[in-house]
Amino acid sequence: MEVTARAPGKIILSGEHAVVHGSVAVAASINLYTYVTLRVPSPSSSETSDTLTLHLKDMGLEFSWPIGRIKEALSESNDLDCSSPKTCSGKFAESISALVEEQNIPEEKIALASGVSAFLWLYTCIQGFKPATVTVTSELPLGSGLGSSAAICVALSAAFLAFSKSVSLDKGHKGWLDFGDNELELLNKWAFEGEKIIHGKPSGIDNTVSTYGNMIKFKSGSLTRIKSAVPLRMLITNTKVGRNTKALVAGVSERTLRHPDAMTSVFNAVDSISKELSTIIQAPAPDDISVTEKEEKIRELMEMNQGLLQCMGVSHASIETVLRTTLKFKLTSKLTGAGGGGCVLTLLPTLLSGTVVDKVIPELETCGFQCLIAGIGGKGVQVSFSGSS
Repeated sequence: MEVTARAPGKIILSGEHAVVHGSVAVAASINLYTYVTLRVPSPSSSETSDTLTLHLKDMGLEFSWPIGRIKEALSESNDLDCSSPKTCSGKFAESISALVEEQNIPEEKIALASGVSAFLWLYTCIQGFKPATVTVTSELPLGSGLGSSAAICVALSAAFLAFSKSVSLDKGHKGWLDFGDNELELLNKWAFEGEKIIHGKPSGIDNTVSTYGNMIKFKSGSLTRIKSAVPLRMLITNTKVGRNTKALVAGVSERTLRHPDAMTSVFNAVDSISKELSTIIQAPAPDDISVTEKEEKIRELMEMNQGLLQCMGVSHASIETVLRTTLKFKLTSKLTGAGGGGCVLTLLPTLLSGTVVDKVIPELETCGFQCLIAGIGGKGVQVSFSGSS
């Protein structure tokens, strides 16, 4: 039998960088997903494989470990109480690293090592030492600020928990299934443990958005789930320019030390934008006129937020190219995430002519950018079962 889990990526609609300095920020899920399929041999089948295999389909990479080798390395970690998420630390972290190093990951793909480590930890803690094949595919570009690592951790946790005793799901159901609230809470905690392996000290925002979907308002470590009443659609342009998030965050802090009064005003303005944005998004829009009015307000807030991000010094030539290109078509854009490259959001109004999109995308692609269209604020993680139990 097999289960497939899908978990969405995320964008920051407003408040990036300013949130570090106490402002409100708003994040949302996008309907671009990472998929994880877990296939376990049936007890009645003739399959005799005694290995755990991870297939990263998009990259054409496959890793496998004999179950005996994993058991030898991690036996002390395996109490199989998946109802209580635990952190990979100390000797367990060393053992996981050793298992990953044995795979001889190509030098140009070495950044994947932490993700493979997260996979091994989540699998052995939740499923134990059982043979299985796990396949990962994704619609999200890696390392572009769209929450790809969190989506992988959420989808892995969902697939592994779906075959555990800690969740109750109808395995005979056809189509996508939602988890219950308590199950989502458990799943989110496990995904956060995976994120810690990859990022060290993640905020928890990305995995929470991917788990629950919709939108989240956050400030000073406090997260509030909110639901959009407006069917927003965005063009997401991946500039493919890598960025150093830590350096960008440090740069904003240094600018704040040099110009404390001015930067405090910038952060306060961003705070107001995020609060107004969350209010607009949650308010009902009973007709097309209301939707258009809301979209116009959101467009203006995005424009203001981008200007303030430029004040913080986190824009980039590639981002400015996207802004100029979309502005030619009377569309409004802003960077999302750390800036310095990465991705740019462009609001696509409901009444926007399809010909405009057909013109702007090729122009952006001629600059070497990748363009994706996504709905904003949709469902969180889901699973689907197939095969006989």
